Amino acid sequence: MSELIRMNASDLVDAMNSGEVSSVEITQAHLDRIAAVDGDVHAFLHVDAAGALAAAADVDAKRSAGQTQSALAGVPLGLKDILASKGQPTTCGSKMLENWIPPYDATVVSKLRQAGIPILGKTNMDEFAMGSSTEHSAYGPTHNPWALDRIPGGSGGGSAACLAAFEAPLAIGSDTGGSIRQPASVTGTVGVKPTYGGVSRYGAVALASSLDQIGPCARTVLDTALLHSVIGGYDPMDSTSINSPVPAVVEAARRGDVKGMKIGVVRELGGDGYQAGVQTRFDETVALLQGLGAEIVEVSCPNFPHALAAYYLILPSECSSNLAKFDGIRFGLRVGDDGTKSVEQVMSETRAAGFGDEVIRRIMLGTYALSAGYYDAYYGQAQKVRTLIAQDFNRAFEQVDVLISPTAPTTAFKIGEKLDDPVAMYLNDVATIPVNLAGLPGMSLPIGLADEDNLPVGLQIMAPAMADDRLYNVGAAIERELLNKWGAPLLSKAPELAGA
Repeated sequence: MSELIRMNASDLVDAMNSGEVSSVEITQAHLDRIAAVDGDVHAFLHVDAAGALAAAADVDAKRSAGQTQSALAGVPLGLKDILASKGQPTTCGSKMLENWIPPYDATVVSKLRQAGIPILGKTNMDEFAMGSSTEHSAYGPTHNPWALDRIPGGSGGGSAACLAAFEAPLAIGSDTGGSIRQPASVTGTVGVKPTYGGVSRYGAVALASSLDQIGPCARTVLDTALLHSVIGGYDPMDSTSINSPVPAVVEAARRGDVKGMKIGVVRELGGDGYQAGVQTRFDETVALLQGLGAEIVEVSCPNFPHALAAYYLILPSECSSNLAKFDGIRFGLRVGDDGTKSVEQVMSETRAAGFGDEVIRRIMLGTYALSAGYYDAYYGQAQKVRTLIAQDFNRAFEQVDVLISPTAPTTAFKIGEKLDDPVAMYLNDVATIPVNLAGLPGMSLPIGLADEDNLPVGLQIMAPAMADDRLYNVGAAIERELLNKWGAPLLSKAPELAGA
């Protein structure tokens, strides 16, 4: 196995700048790794070897000519299949879009190309980003490189798994209720959900427009910050985009100093319902932060226990509206159009054939919640709870600089274990959902292995809006101390593909 695939993105850039290696060599090494292991992992739905190598060759030519390039130029990346990419399939993990080739690039994709980042291909995901395990992909589940019989999280399991399996040093995900952070937690990687509006959503297929956020994924805090700085910033094509500079995330990731900071432990995000090994690693990390000079403050957010119920009314409602365009008439799959059936019949047959069970379940829930006579009782009430959760955050951040909790209540569960129990599946997002409801930034980073199963545990860091740099500052401090303690990256301890 080429040592290039084990190197972090920042180290790869240094190696390219010093002339030790080319982007083409790095990209080819990762393509070879994908060919060797992705039959077991299934992190990718589509691999664009020719496009990635062409982009890498262009970076090498510019570097040889002495042209100034981005901080990540030449480092390859896995792209979640929710983002439109011109000339490449964009399926959203659904049969509904199986043959759709976008005629344009999403803004994030355009920024990646402009930064000289070769895109290796599109990563697997739960259909239309609905799920916590990547088992709801129409093209089969992704497997966790730590244990192939375990889930890699969802909906962005493909992006997290490609990092953990050393198939890519960088990845892009989307986070509606935890779909970047929860996969990062269970695969021992780093994932960030930026402030809502901090990264453009133009060209991202919408699930729930008031919750969705594109974000960076990597194996280290610094690499994640470097990617964040590439994709972040104002976009006039996105009406929810924030017209402000990207927070100083790279500088914060290089600083990593929590001395004098006030860090809040959320009382409602821990204890009962959390796996013992998860809680143990979290408690150890709290003690670590205290040892680094941070002041630990217990904070109560009394409305957080209602976040899950509110989310699973708001998200299905927005989903039922956003997915109405997939009707078999305008684009995508069309079934039953033999000239004898009405438009309504074609629409019905197309949706029955194109949507999976979880998508259908959420559309039905959302349509019901928005229907006459139920709107105020369900959707309206859920929005009121959303406001209360935002107020909880506001009060908390009057007391502390950041909040922390376990990212997920358990480590990775077995594939198939919760597939027939939607409520049990939804509970995986109990700690991550409040951040999305309030539009705030959140990070997950690995803090060790649970004693019961030797699988990764993640810590969640939450910050006020547009204070994304605080995530990276605290995350870098924790990462540095744990790396010194472990003597090697956590991923080196993975017993299956990642450590092979």
